[in-house]
Amino acid sequence: MLGDGTSRASTNLPWALPAAVLWDMDGTLVDTEPAWMGAEAALVAEFGGRWTQEDALTMIGLPLEPAARILQTHGVDLPVEEIGERLVDGVVAAVARELAWQPGALDLLAALRAAGVPCALVTMSYRRFAEAVLAQGPEGLFDVVVTGDEVTHGKPHPEPYLLAAAALGVEARQCVAIEDSPVGVASALASGARTLGVQHIAPVESRPGLSRVGSLEGIGLREIAGIAAGEVIDLLASES
Repeated sequence: MLGDGTSRASTNLPWALPAAVLWDMDGTLVDTEPAWMGAEAALVAEFGGRWTQEDALTMIGLPLEPAARILQTHGVDLPVEEIGERLVDGVVAAVARELAWQPGALDLLAALRAAGVPCALVTMSYRRFAEAVLAQGPEGLFDVVVTGDEVTHGKPHPEPYLLAAAALGVEARQCVAIEDSPVGVASALASGARTLGVQHIAPVESRPGLSRVGSLEGIGLREIAGIAAGEVIDLLASES
């Protein structure tokens, strides 16, 4: 595995590296899903509603507007925009207290950067939350950041990934996207990007052309190059 920052020039890979790698944030790069779930539960409880683990799972990867509308159906009597802002306030505060990077994510990012592969962050979180997360990591992780408050159509629509690829000056089909949620996987695949699903909280179901792993630990340049070339890696299938 090549997760040691080996440069593009010195690697001996059987395939070319992708034109870019497009990263989801919540659940893929950082373990913020518990913070989102906590903010959702607290807001529903404030209005006397009931929020279950099953409810929380349906929210993973959703843009804030549809997520807020779901909370309205659970009794949160606030405008959609205010619900979104309240949720972001909650997770920003949680991240300020503690932020956990997903296993293997920073190592893979470092290897890609050292190899000269551009990277974009493609998240349905608002920019102020994305910036709060990135401020706690190494500088210069991403060349482009696309956030949920800056797109017309959020995931599962392909627009976020298409915008990120265009901002990098490449086509989405030349890229590898890394996702953890069904909504995000659908968005990435619809954009034409080769897609790696990293199972975290929500199950990543098998789909044609979708690579799947349980963690980014041990995923390096060789695996990313293989996925870009059309190889399908399915470590979840081998575990079942």
